[in-house]
Amino acid sequence: MINKTNTASVNNQMAVYQHYSFDLWLTLIKSNPLFKQRRAAFFHQQFNTLKKSLAEVEAIFRQVDVMVNSINETTGKNIDADEMYLIVISLINDNKICLQDIDVAVLYQQMETLLFEHMPLIYCDRTAEVLAFLKNEPTITANLLSNTGFIKGITLRKVLNHLGIDQYFDFQLYSDEAGISKPNKAFFQLMLDEVAKLKTIEPGQILHVGDNPKADIWGAEMVGISSLLVNSNNTSILTLTNATQNIFTA
Repeated sequence: MINKTNTASVNNQMAVYQHYSFDLWLTLIKSNPLFKQRRAAFFHQQFNTLKKSLAEVEAIFRQVDVMVNSINETTGKNIDADEMYLIVISLINDNKICLQDIDVAVLYQQMETLLFEHMPLIYCDRTAEVLAFLKNEPTITANLLSNTGFIKGITLRKVLNHLGIDQYFDFQLYSDEAGISKPNKAFFQLMLDEVAKLKTIEPGQILHVGDNPKADIWGAEMVGISSLLVNSNNTSILTLTNATQNIFTA
């Protein structure tokens, strides 16, 4: 059974947390709707031999996104962005297209360019404030631990730099680069190994924050670290600053 750390527990235990691990999508950032619209329009124009409607192409993107996310969470492995785009193209064409004719490197570069034209958005106007608050406490370190989908880790690093929030993390880990996805215990262990390079702390001094009960909360609990479910349950990461304010200013 998944047992998330609630707000009261965070208030009681915050003093012991020396490292914070954050999920990325729907925890710290969210997609720009214009990017998804323009991406679907691109595939509708470029890879649509059967003349399917734009709405059908948009539905295929949603289908692949949900399907791959479920597969990655179930297997703990990672289906890469290149493979996801090829699946989309195959489904648009009812699996009657020669995928070998597609230059996936060029295609991904086109998608990255499109993404940069329609950058992801900070999840809420207090997100950077929370991250800065934690970063300003000299005893605290932080990381990103993110599953990837249509957007690779190498691109997300550029996005976070553009958004000005990469400065708040001591390291970033992405599933496409590691070859494993949350809630795979090995992915969380990889994070623990990186934390150990920074300082010596117990797992109980680490808090993982994310929006997904299975990938984030269950995954964290499997390696013995605390967790906090946010956004998907109407709890904001502002909880972190509310809980720590008295501790760090006392």
